[in-house]
Amino acid sequence: MTRLSVNINKVATLRNARGGDMPDVVKVALDCENYGADGITVHPRPDERHIRQNDVYDLRPLLRTEFNIEGYPAPEFIDLVLKVKPHQVTLVPDSPTQLTSNAGWDTKTHFDFLSEVLDEFNDAGIRTSVFVSTDADMIEHAAKAGADRVELYTEPYATVYPKDREAAVAPFVEAAKVTRSLGLGLNAGHDLSLVNLNYFYQNIPWLDEVSIGHALICDALYLGLERTIQEYKNCLR
Repeated sequence: MTRLSVNINKVATLRNARGGDMPDVVKVALDCENYGADGITVHPRPDERHIRQNDVYDLRPLLRTEFNIEGYPAPEFIDLVLKVKPHQVTLVPDSPTQLTSNAGWDTKTHFDFLSEVLDEFNDAGIRTSVFVSTDADMIEHAAKAGADRVELYTEPYATVYPKDREAAVAPFVEAAKVTRSLGLGLNAGHDLSLVNLNYFYQNIPWLDEVSIGHALICDALYLGLERTIQEYKNCLR
């Protein structure tokens, strides 16, 4: 079954809006696990506008499920990941000032850089994933660079889905087939929601993991966190 990793960045954003420790990011992460999440994702940015480095260190010894740290592989990020040693690191091409991820890597242009970074993480025994579009060339170069998995950037799917769900999912199915043919694992994330997740899963049932944060936390405001996680898990059955 496809695993659900809950991105808790938005919980940290809420905490940081007032200072202090409410909501408690670590407690929310542990509650997500208790409610059925298969993993926790964090994206520490240089300005610490949501997840802080201290959060990453606090979470690591307490989490019982998979821990995924995503981010741009700047030197300080690489150092953090190597010290914490999560189960998975997901490399995204975001600039430090970027609000949220909005594109996959050009793995061909940045091949040498990615190869060097992936080698460092692979040597440390950390599973690696590279954030990519559905372009087969980008997926193939991620594989050549040494990635264990790719994460498909799914905002284009979410955007087209309300108008034509078959057209929305078609390039992702083809990309998923390319990924499988290369022997890579397959993750997906960005703008997946209770509205569109099940259809995506039905068409690509060999997905290893989806990472969902913004939509899930928004749904939890109405449904409660426990029920929301179960609803997302139901979309992956």
